[in-house]
Amino acid sequence: MISSSALTGSFLRTYNTIFQHPVSHNLEWSHVHALFRHLGQIEEEHNGNLKVTRNGQSLILHPPRTKDVAETEELMALRHFLEQSEPTSIATKTGATHWLLVIDHHEARLFQSEMHGAVPQKIMPHEPDKFFRHAQNSQNLSRGKEKPEPNSFFGPVAKALQVPGPILIFGTGTGMSSEMDQFVAWARLQHPDLARRIIGSLVVDEKHLTNDQLLAKAREFYANHTAVLI
Repeated sequence: MISSSALTGSFLRTYNTIFQHPVSHNLEWSHVHALFRHLGQIEEEHNGNLKVTRNGQSLILHPPRTKDVAETEELMALRHFLEQSEPTSIATKTGATHWLLVIDHHEARLFQSEMHGAVPQKIMPHEPDKFFRHAQNSQNLSRGKEKPEPNSFFGPVAKALQVPGPILIFGTGTGMSSEMDQFVAWARLQHPDLARRIIGSLVVDEKHLTNDQLLAKAREFYANHTAVLI
């Protein structure tokens, strides 16, 4: 059976719409049916219902009364079915992890899976008053007057990323204004083995994206990337 992490194009858009928060009111039943045919098997019953089967899980779809999925209960049933019927991923079978690191000036969020509903581990300064050191010249400026001390922030992040697997990083800004770029440069010097596991670093507007929206972007990236799990 096809894993949801391998979805692309219109199928991925429909999948993400099902899990969208707030709930979408523009999810067409025709798109849902097309997605489920792609992910599993659909049988039409004598009463007009559609029975969807995937990895031993079944869902009965009644003939739609409207063009779009109108009821929240119906949407929740679609979500539950997709979650319960998800096949065991290659990463789980091999003991590897698809990492997503979202890092900015204030915190790092580490997801050990790009799948919907993954809960991040947060890493923030343990001693905020010591986390920043004042820059001595304009070349060391980060956000104006202060620059993060790399080892106090990046060290714990690197330690948390010890579990094997490819690493995708999301951040904002570029160069000295980006903790993402600074972490990648720091890792190359301090933890070259970890740096070799970084398969992508993307600039995103992460402050205006929910965790699920960030994970959706990560799924899309991993679905189109052929990195070998370490």
